[in-house]
Amino acid sequence: MQLKLGFIFNFLYLDKIHVLMSVRNTVLLLEYFKLLDVHDNRTLNDVQFFHFLQCITDMTTQHIKKTFNMFDWRASGEIGFDEFYMLICIIIANKDKMEQQFLYRHSRPIFDLFDMDGGHTISPAEFYSAGFLFNIKGRAFLQMFQDYSGTSGENLTYNEFKLFIMACVDKQEKINEDRKKKKQSRSALFPVKGSAFSM
Repeated sequence: MQLKLGFIFNFLYLDKIHVLMSVRNTVLLLEYFKLLDVHDNRTLNDVQFFHFLQCITDMTTQHIKKTFNMFDWRASGEIGFDEFYMLICIIIANKDKMEQQFLYRHSRPIFDLFDMDGGHTISPAEFYSAGFLFNIKGRAFLQMFQDYSGTSGENLTYNEFKLFIMACVDKQEKINEDRKKKKQSRSALFPVKGSAFSM
């Protein structure tokens, strides 16, 4: 899921420690939500939600419908500000490449979001079908998923999900460190013109 350019959400950010929006950004988001709420119900219906996500993201129709069903926590056919806030935090985490940190910091609500059947476990099918929210793709993550689903067979309990998320964060940090080392080694081999070491 990618955020399109030209929208206010490109200028919002999440706190690096708690991976939440600042108070100023939350107030701004609330005012935006009120603008979208044309019926003045303090909620967005499925049509408003669909057109909003279609306008600001590259999500497919199927993914938008699935997202609405996932975030309609009360099964009321509407999305309140709490759900909207969480969705925007996920979108901003994706934009800022903080998906794993968001998953780690907010593992319980994300677990509940992924647990679509309410069985208090996450199946590989649930994980795979909801993974698009965090740009989780590929067989490597599914293999890691299966490695961490120990006691409950093929499904992850909440504790196993937390371990899985920590492993994902560790894996991402290792990837980031490797990229940083490669970048440093390249800059050592090929110094920038105008520096003290260039001829």
